[in-house]
Amino acid sequence: MNRTIVVLEGDQTGQELLDEALRVLDPAVTGVELAFQRYDLSLERRRATNNQVVHEAAEAMLQAGLGLKAATITPEAKGDIGSPNAILREHVDGTVIVRTGRRIPGVRPVGGVYAPISVIRMAVGDAYGAKEWREGSGLDEVAFRTERITRRHCRAVAEYAFRHARRMHAKVFGGPKYTVSPVYEGMLKEEMDAAAQRHGDVKYDPQLIDATYALLLGNMGDALVIPTLNRDGDCMSDLVLQMFGSIAGSESLLIGFDDAWNTRVVMAEAPHGTAPSLFRKNLANPMAMILAGGSLLSYIGENAALAARAISESVFETVYDGVRTADLQGHATTSEFTDEVIKRVRTKLAVWPTLSA
Repeated sequence: MNRTIVVLEGDQTGQELLDEALRVLDPAVTGVELAFQRYDLSLERRRATNNQVVHEAAEAMLQAGLGLKAATITPEAKGDIGSPNAILREHVDGTVIVRTGRRIPGVRPVGGVYAPISVIRMAVGDAYGAKEWREGSGLDEVAFRTERITRRHCRAVAEYAFRHARRMHAKVFGGPKYTVSPVYEGMLKEEMDAAAQRHGDVKYDPQLIDATYALLLGNMGDALVIPTLNRDGDCMSDLVLQMFGSIAGSESLLIGFDDAWNTRVVMAEAPHGTAPSLFRKNLANPMAMILAGGSLLSYIGENAALAARAISESVFETVYDGVRTADLQGHATTSEFTDEVIKRVRTKLAVWPTLSA
Protein backbone atom coordinates (compact mmCIF):
# COMPACT_ATOMS: atom_id res chain seq x y z
CA MET A 1 0.00 0.00 0.00
CA ASN A 2 1.26 3.45 -0.90
CA ARG A 3 2.08 5.83 1.93
CA THR A 4 1.28 9.47 1.33
CA ILE A 5 3.70 12.29 1.98
CA VAL A 6 2.08 15.72 2.03
CA VAL A 7 4.40 18.05 0.10
CA LEU A 8 4.32 21.67 1.23
CA GLU A 9 5.74 23.73 -1.60
CA GLY A 10 7.56 26.98 -0.87
CA ASP A 11 9.43 29.94 -2.27
CA GLN A 12 12.55 30.66 -4.31
CA THR A 13 15.49 28.35 -3.62
CA GLY A 14 13.45 26.58 -0.97
CA GLN A 15 11.18 25.20 -3.67
CA GLU A 16 14.09 24.29 -5.93
CA LEU A 17 15.70 22.24 -3.15
CA LEU A 18 12.38 20.56 -2.37
CA ASP A 19 12.24 19.42 -5.99
CA GLU A 20 15.73 17.93 -5.60
CA ALA A 21 14.65 16.00 -2.50
CA LEU A 22 11.62 14.65 -4.34
CA ARG A 23 13.89 13.35 -7.11
CA VAL A 24 15.65 11.22 -4.48
CA LEU A 25 12.34 10.02 -2.98
CA ASP A 26 11.06 8.85 -6.35
CA PRO A 27 9.88 5.22 -5.97
CA ALA A 28 12.04 4.34 -8.98
CA VAL A 29 15.06 5.29 -6.84
CA THR A 30 14.10 4.05 -3.37
CA GLY A 31 11.77 1.17 -4.20
CA VAL A 32 9.32 2.58 -1.64
CA GLU A 33 5.82 3.10 -3.02
CA LEU A 34 4.89 6.66 -2.14
CA ALA A 35 2.14 9.05 -3.15
CA PHE A 36 2.75 12.80 -3.01
CA GLN A 37 -0.09 15.16 -2.15
CA ARG A 38 1.06 18.68 -3.00
CA TYR A 39 0.00 22.04 -1.58
CA ASP A 40 1.27 25.39 -2.81
CA LEU A 41 2.45 27.36 0.24
CA SER A 42 4.24 30.01 -1.77
CA LEU A 43 3.86 33.58 -0.54
CA GLU A 44 1.66 34.42 -3.51
CA ARG A 45 -0.73 31.54 -2.86
CA ARG A 46 -0.88 32.15 0.90
CA ARG A 47 -1.82 35.76 0.26
CA ALA A 48 -4.40 34.81 -2.35
CA THR A 49 -6.13 32.38 0.03
CA ASN A 50 -5.55 34.36 3.24
CA ASN A 51 -3.65 31.31 4.55
CA GLN A 52 -6.54 28.92 3.87
CA VAL A 53 -4.17 26.75 1.83
CA VAL A 54 -1.97 26.40 4.92
CA HIS A 55 -4.88 25.09 6.98
CA GLU A 56 -5.79 22.65 4.21
CA ALA A 57 -2.21 21.38 4.00
CA ALA A 58 -2.01 21.00 7.77
CA GLU A 59 -5.21 18.93 7.84
CA ALA A 60 -3.90 16.71 5.05
CA MET A 61 -0.63 16.24 6.93
CA LEU A 62 -2.51 15.34 10.11
CA GLN A 63 -4.37 12.64 8.21
CA ALA A 64 -1.32 11.29 6.35
CA GLY A 65 1.10 11.56 9.28
CA LEU A 66 4.00 12.68 7.06
CA GLY A 67 4.91 16.07 5.62
CA LEU A 68 7.84 17.50 3.67
CA LYS A 69 8.07 21.29 3.67
CA ALA A 70 10.10 23.70 1.57
CA ALA A 71 11.41 26.95 2.99
CA THR A 72 8.90 29.80 2.71
CA ILE A 73 9.11 33.58 2.76
CA THR A 74 7.83 35.32 5.87
CA PRO A 75 6.79 38.90 4.98
CA GLU A 76 7.93 41.49 7.49
CA ALA A 77 5.08 43.98 7.05
CA LYS A 78 2.65 44.12 9.94
CA GLY A 79 -0.78 42.82 8.98
CA ASP A 80 0.53 40.57 6.19
CA ILE A 81 -0.14 36.82 6.23
CA GLY A 82 3.02 36.03 8.26
CA SER A 83 4.75 32.66 8.53
CA PRO A 84 2.88 29.41 7.92
CA ASN A 85 4.88 27.60 10.58
CA ALA A 86 2.76 28.62 13.57
CA ILE A 87 -0.41 27.50 11.78
CA LEU A 88 1.11 24.15 10.83
CA ARG A 89 2.41 23.50 14.35
CA GLU A 90 -0.88 24.34 16.00
CA HIS A 91 -3.03 22.34 13.57
CA VAL A 92 -1.03 19.11 13.83
CA ASP A 93 -0.28 19.64 17.54
CA GLY A 94 3.42 19.69 16.75
CA THR A 95 5.09 19.64 20.15
CA VAL A 96 8.78 18.99 19.57
CA ILE A 97 11.34 20.22 17.03
CA VAL A 98 14.40 18.00 16.56
CA ARG A 99 17.64 19.17 14.95
CA THR A 100 20.80 17.09 14.99
CA GLY A 101 24.28 18.43 14.35
CA ARG A 102 26.53 15.91 12.57
CA ARG A 103 30.10 15.81 11.37
CA ILE A 104 30.28 16.58 7.65
CA PRO A 105 33.25 14.98 5.85
CA GLY A 106 35.82 17.61 4.91
CA VAL A 107 34.19 20.36 6.98
CA ARG A 108 36.17 21.48 9.99
CA PRO A 109 34.07 21.51 13.18
CA VAL A 110 34.51 23.82 16.17
CA GLY A 111 36.29 22.58 19.28
CA GLY A 112 36.94 19.08 18.02
CA VAL A 113 33.29 18.04 18.18
CA TYR A 114 32.55 14.94 16.11
CA ALA A 115 29.77 12.91 17.78
CA PRO A 116 26.20 13.92 16.90
CA ILE A 117 24.31 16.39 19.11
CA SER A 118 20.50 16.57 18.98
CA VAL A 119 18.53 19.51 20.32
CA ILE A 120 14.99 18.56 21.40
CA ARG A 121 13.17 21.88 21.40
CA MET A 122 9.71 22.63 22.73
CA ALA A 123 7.87 23.77 19.59
CA VAL A 124 5.10 25.79 21.26
CA GLY A 125 4.60 28.26 24.09
CA ASP A 126 7.37 29.95 26.08
CA ALA A 127 8.59 33.32 24.74
CA TYR A 128 6.98 32.85 21.32
CA GLY A 129 3.37 33.90 21.24
CA ALA A 130 3.63 35.43 24.71
CA LYS A 131 1.38 38.36 25.57
CA GLU A 132 3.40 41.59 25.65
CA TRP A 133 2.54 45.13 26.68
CA ARG A 134 4.01 48.37 28.05
CA GLU A 135 2.91 50.77 30.71
CA GLY A 136 4.07 54.25 31.63
CA SER A 137 6.21 56.66 29.62
CA GLY A 138 9.70 58.10 29.40
CA LEU A 139 12.28 56.45 31.61
CA ASP A 140 9.47 55.07 33.78
CA GLU A 141 8.06 53.03 30.89
CA VAL A 142 7.88 49.33 31.79
CA ALA A 143 7.64 46.39 29.38
CA PHE A 144 5.85 43.17 30.42
CA ARG A 145 5.58 39.72 28.93
CA THR A 146 3.42 36.80 30.02
CA GLU A 147 4.79 33.42 28.96
CA ARG A 148 3.29 29.99 29.44
CA ILE A 149 4.26 26.36 29.11
CA THR A 150 2.23 23.25 29.89
CA ARG A 151 3.17 20.07 31.69
CA ARG A 152 2.02 18.10 28.64
CA HIS A 153 4.55 19.90 26.43
CA CYS A 154 7.29 19.53 29.05
CA ARG A 155 6.60 15.81 29.27
CA ALA A 156 6.69 15.45 25.48
CA VAL A 157 10.12 17.12 25.32
CA ALA A 158 11.52 15.07 28.19
CA GLU A 159 10.07 11.72 27.08
CA TYR A 160 11.15 12.13 23.47
CA ALA A 161 14.64 13.23 24.57
CA PHE A 162 15.22 10.00 26.48
CA ARG A 163 13.77 7.79 23.74
CA HIS A 164 15.90 9.59 21.15
CA ALA A 165 19.00 9.28 23.34
CA ARG A 166 18.49 5.52 23.58
CA ARG A 167 18.36 5.24 19.78
CA MET A 168 21.48 7.42 19.44
CA HIS A 169 23.39 5.67 22.26
CA ALA A 170 23.75 9.17 23.68
CA LYS A 171 23.25 10.82 27.04
CA VAL A 172 20.60 13.39 27.92
CA PHE A 173 22.48 16.56 28.75
CA GLY A 174 21.58 20.08 29.79
CA GLY A 175 18.26 21.55 30.83
CA PRO A 176 16.52 24.79 31.84
CA LYS A 177 17.53 27.48 34.36
CA TYR A 178 15.37 25.96 37.07
CA THR A 179 17.36 27.49 39.95
CA VAL A 180 16.29 30.99 38.95
CA SER A 181 12.82 29.95 37.74
CA PRO A 182 11.75 26.96 39.86
CA VAL A 183 8.04 27.35 39.05
CA TYR A 184 8.18 28.07 35.30
CA GLU A 185 11.39 26.46 34.03
CA GLY A 186 11.36 24.02 36.92
CA MET A 187 8.42 22.26 35.29
CA LEU A 188 10.64 21.00 32.45
CA LYS A 189 13.32 19.93 34.97
CA GLU A 190 10.69 17.96 36.92
CA GLU A 191 9.67 16.12 33.76
CA MET A 192 13.30 15.46 32.83
CA ASP A 193 13.94 13.93 36.24
CA ALA A 194 10.79 11.81 35.98
CA ALA A 195 11.76 10.62 32.50
CA ALA A 196 15.19 9.68 33.82
CA GLN A 197 13.47 7.39 36.32
CA ARG A 198 11.40 5.77 33.56
CA HIS A 199 14.46 5.29 31.34
CA GLY A 200 17.11 4.18 33.79
CA ASP A 201 19.29 2.70 31.05
CA VAL A 202 19.88 6.14 29.47
CA LYS A 203 22.69 8.31 30.81
CA TYR A 204 21.46 11.56 32.31
CA ASP A 205 23.59 14.63 33.04
CA PRO A 206 21.33 17.61 33.86
CA GLN A 207 22.88 21.08 33.62
CA LEU A 208 21.60 24.65 33.73
CA ILE A 209 21.17 26.19 30.29
CA ASP A 210 24.06 28.65 30.71
CA ALA A 211 26.38 25.84 31.84
CA THR A 212 25.18 23.77 28.88
CA TYR A 213 26.43 26.41 26.44
CA ALA A 214 29.78 26.62 28.19
CA LEU A 215 30.28 22.87 28.54
CA LEU A 216 29.44 22.25 24.87
CA LEU A 217 32.62 24.05 23.86
CA GLY A 218 34.61 21.60 25.94
CA ASN A 219 32.68 18.52 24.85
CA MET A 220 35.13 15.67 24.33
CA GLY A 221 33.08 13.89 21.70
CA ASP A 222 30.12 12.45 23.57
CA ALA A 223 26.88 12.03 21.65
CA LEU A 224 24.38 14.32 23.35
CA VAL A 225 20.64 14.95 23.42
CA ILE A 226 19.68 18.35 24.83
CA PRO A 227 16.06 18.98 25.91
CA THR A 228 15.12 22.67 25.88
CA LEU A 229 12.35 25.20 26.18
CA ASN A 230 11.25 26.91 22.97
CA ARG A 231 13.47 29.99 22.97
CA ASP A 232 16.46 28.21 24.50
CA GLY A 233 16.15 25.54 21.83
CA ASP A 234 15.98 28.10 19.04
CA CYS A 235 19.31 29.56 20.15
CA MET A 236 20.88 26.22 21.08
CA SER A 237 20.11 24.52 17.77
CA ASP A 238 21.67 27.41 15.82
CA LEU A 239 24.83 27.12 17.90
CA VAL A 240 25.03 23.33 17.67
CA LEU A 241 24.64 23.22 13.89
CA GLN A 242 27.33 25.86 13.44
CA MET A 243 29.66 23.92 15.73
CA PHE A 244 29.74 21.31 12.98
CA GLY A 245 30.80 23.96 10.47
CA SER A 246 27.59 24.12 8.41
CA ILE A 247 23.83 23.72 8.79
CA ALA A 248 23.87 21.64 5.60
CA GLY A 249 24.16 18.32 7.43
CA SER A 250 20.96 18.51 9.43
CA GLU A 251 17.26 18.18 8.78
CA SER A 252 14.62 19.76 11.03
CA LEU A 253 11.73 17.61 12.27
CA LEU A 254 8.46 18.82 13.79
CA ILE A 255 6.83 15.95 15.70
CA GLY A 256 3.36 15.51 17.16
CA PHE A 257 2.50 12.67 19.54
CA ASP A 258 -0.41 10.48 20.54
CA ASP A 259 -1.45 9.98 24.16
CA ALA A 260 1.23 7.30 24.65
CA TRP A 261 3.96 9.67 23.39
CA ASN A 262 4.39 7.72 20.19
CA THR A 263 4.95 9.70 17.00
CA ARG A 264 1.67 10.64 15.33
CA VAL A 265 2.81 13.14 12.70
CA VAL A 266 6.23 14.21 11.39
CA MET A 267 6.97 17.23 9.22
CA ALA A 268 10.51 17.39 7.86
CA GLU A 269 12.24 20.43 6.39
CA ALA A 270 15.68 21.97 5.99
CA PRO A 271 16.78 24.32 8.78
CA HIS A 272 17.77 27.08 6.37
CA GLY A 273 15.71 29.72 4.56
CA THR A 274 14.84 30.52 0.97
CA ALA A 275 18.32 31.82 -0.04
CA PRO A 276 17.09 34.37 -2.60
CA SER A 277 20.63 35.17 -3.76
CA LEU A 278 20.97 31.60 -5.08
CA PHE A 279 17.56 31.41 -6.76
CA ARG A 280 17.68 29.96 -10.31
CA LYS A 281 21.48 29.57 -10.20
CA ASN A 282 21.65 25.79 -9.57
CA LEU A 283 24.28 26.42 -6.88
CA ALA A 284 22.51 25.85 -3.56
CA ASN A 285 23.38 22.88 -1.36
CA PRO A 286 20.51 20.33 -1.32
CA MET A 287 21.97 18.17 1.47
CA ALA A 288 19.64 19.24 4.28
CA MET A 289 16.53 18.98 2.13
CA ILE A 290 17.50 15.52 0.85
CA LEU A 291 18.19 14.41 4.42
CA ALA A 292 14.81 15.80 5.45
CA GLY A 293 13.05 13.78 2.79
CA GLY A 294 14.99 10.66 3.63
CA SER A 295 14.25 10.99 7.33
CA LEU A 296 10.53 10.56 6.68
CA LEU A 297 11.12 7.06 5.32
CA SER A 298 12.34 5.90 8.73
CA TYR A 299 8.79 6.43 10.05
CA ILE A 300 7.11 4.20 7.45
CA GLY A 301 8.43 0.67 7.96
CA GLU A 302 11.42 -1.66 7.76
CA ASN A 303 11.91 -1.55 3.97
CA ALA A 304 11.51 2.22 3.92
CA ALA A 305 13.94 2.55 6.82
CA LEU A 306 16.54 0.75 4.70
CA ALA A 307 16.02 3.34 1.98
CA ALA A 308 16.32 6.10 4.60
CA ARG A 309 19.70 4.71 5.62
CA ALA A 310 20.79 4.49 1.99
CA ILE A 311 19.90 8.15 1.43
CA SER A 312 21.70 9.36 4.55
CA GLU A 313 24.85 7.36 3.81
CA SER A 314 24.84 8.40 0.16
CA VAL A 315 24.64 12.09 1.03
CA PHE A 316 27.67 11.99 3.31
CA GLU A 317 29.65 9.63 1.08
CA THR A 318 29.08 12.00 -1.83
CA VAL A 319 30.58 14.84 0.20
CA TYR A 320 33.43 12.61 1.39
CA ASP A 321 34.34 11.75 -2.21
CA GLY A 322 34.62 15.43 -3.09
CA VAL A 323 31.33 16.03 -4.86
CA ARG A 324 30.39 19.24 -3.06
CA THR A 325 28.59 22.48 -3.73
CA ALA A 326 30.34 25.83 -3.44
CA ASP A 327 29.40 26.42 0.21
CA LEU A 328 31.50 23.35 1.09
CA GLN A 329 34.39 24.50 -1.14
CA GLY A 330 33.33 22.32 -4.04
CA HIS A 331 32.36 22.82 -7.67
CA ALA A 332 29.27 20.64 -8.08
CA THR A 333 25.96 22.20 -9.02
CA THR A 334 22.78 21.49 -7.08
CA SER A 335 21.54 19.00 -9.66
CA GLU A 336 24.95 17.31 -10.02
CA PHE A 337 25.09 16.67 -6.28
CA THR A 338 21.59 15.17 -6.35
CA ASP A 339 22.47 13.02 -9.37
CA GLU A 340 25.42 11.55 -7.47
CA VAL A 341 23.28 10.83 -4.40
CA ILE A 342 20.66 9.08 -6.55
CA LYS A 343 23.30 6.91 -8.21
CA ARG A 344 24.67 5.83 -4.83
CA VAL A 345 21.23 5.15 -3.33
CA ARG A 346 20.37 2.87 -6.25
CA THR A 347 23.68 1.04 -5.90
CA LYS A 348 23.28 0.45 -2.17
CA LEU A 349 19.71 -0.79 -2.44
CA ALA A 350 20.73 -3.16 -5.23
CA VAL A 351 23.82 -4.51 -3.44
CA TRP A 352 22.65 -4.79 0.17
CA PRO A 353 20.15 -7.63 -0.43
CA THR A 354 22.89 -9.61 -2.15
CA LEU A 355 25.22 -9.17 0.81
CA SER A 356 22.58 -10.10 3.36
CA ALA A 357 21.66 -13.19 1.37
